[in-house]
Amino acid sequence: MTGKITKDSINALDGVSPNQSYGKPHGLHWITAALFIVADMAGGGVVTMPIAMLAAGSIGGTIGIAVIAVCFCYTAHLLGENWNTMCNRWPVYREHCRKPYPEMAYRSMGKRARYLTSLVLNCMLYGVSMVYLSLSAKIMNNIVAGIFDFNVGNCKMIVIIALLLLPVTLLKSPADFQWAVVTAMVTTTLSVALIFFGTALDHEVCSAARSIPEFNLGSLMLSFGTFMFGFGGHGVFPTIQHDMKQPTQFTRSSVLAFIIVLILYLPITYLGYATYGDSLKNSIINSIQDNVIQQFANFFIAIHCILTLTITINPLNQEIEHKFKLPHGFGVQRIMYRGGMMLAIVVSCLTFPEFEPILNFIGGTAVALTSAIMPCLFNLYLHATGDYEAGKREDSDDEGYGLLELSKRVVTRTSPTKLAINVFIIGR
Repeated sequence: MTGKITKDSINALDGVSPNQSYGKPHGLHWITAALFIVADMAGGGVVTMPIAMLAAGSIGGTIGIAVIAVCFCYTAHLLGENWNTMCNRWPVYREHCRKPYPEMAYRSMGKRARYLTSLVLNCMLYGVSMVYLSLSAKIMNNIVAGIFDFNVGNCKMIVIIALLLLPVTLLKSPADFQWAVVTAMVTTTLSVALIFFGTALDHEVCSAARSIPEFNLGSLMLSFGTFMFGFGGHGVFPTIQHDMKQPTQFTRSSVLAFIIVLILYLPITYLGYATYGDSLKNSIINSIQDNVIQQFANFFIAIHCILTLTITINPLNQEIEHKFKLPHGFGVQRIMYRGGMMLAIVVSCLTFPEFEPILNFIGGTAVALTSAIMPCLFNLYLHATGDYEAGKREDSDDEGYGLLELSKRVVTRTSPTKLAINVFIIGR
């Protein structure tokens, strides 16, 4: 399609609709969407970020956190821009879409990209669900053992939490459990406050006896997996944006969310590093000397992880339902398939009960792909396609130009600054 390039057509290429608004009338407000993003990102990072800082060292850790936070906030903006462009070009996406991220891959780079994205995304969401279920079960078992002097066992606790959580996972989309996000945010804030207070109480005594391990390049590289996991979660972002009242405001949600996450992470990360040093255990909470503070902080972070699991597992469930062409409405089929998915996650957690290796592996592979590489590629290729006439948009299912031709268009149609930024994030 060819025609005269106008201001409106340029707006359309940027994901801005000059004549139409879209979204869900009863969808998420942009601030609520930001809380969803925070609930998706924070949790595991609260307890593991100080350990990653210890492994990376103060200088390496500071640089790592700064670079990853800025880059991942930028790629969150790119995902929002991609989705807005798709909704403008293909109005079908303004209705319910079960797998927005793979569709983004398809519209930008073709069918093979959609299949690859679905595979990577599902593996990541599955692994993240394992991490949150294992972590929450481990914490809850420690709480029960500390209060009632009775060890339920991590394996049994995994099964108990999964059974209690299953009814919540049957909800259709993130818009159906806003209460879970609000609760998760409250519990995370309380946990961070308790961790900071407990660590501050220990600082005078523990900092005098602490030591900092020597710099190790291998440890630095492993710590980057934890940093990426702490700021990742982009696989769920398009699902959250799709449920917004005004999806065009997703960038606001992203920026606010990353600011909140940094406020949550930085104080306890640096104070924990300075207070405990190499005596940090697998969770900063377990390093706190006051048992009461430790138990309450554990409880709040466990609640957060349990509730976050409901957000993380939802896109995975919707992908499976789309694959088997299940009806959108609630029914026996949804109960069976989502129950089967929860069972599979439980079995995996029982097979691999330690979550730390899973966290590092996911952070260094799937999270890097979905939170850094794919958003940049999809944005470049999506906005290199489609010639617009004034007031008209494509509404076709054709893949359009070949990948080689699209690559040439990416170079010629993208501004040098944006191209350099995206290439830097992809190649870092």
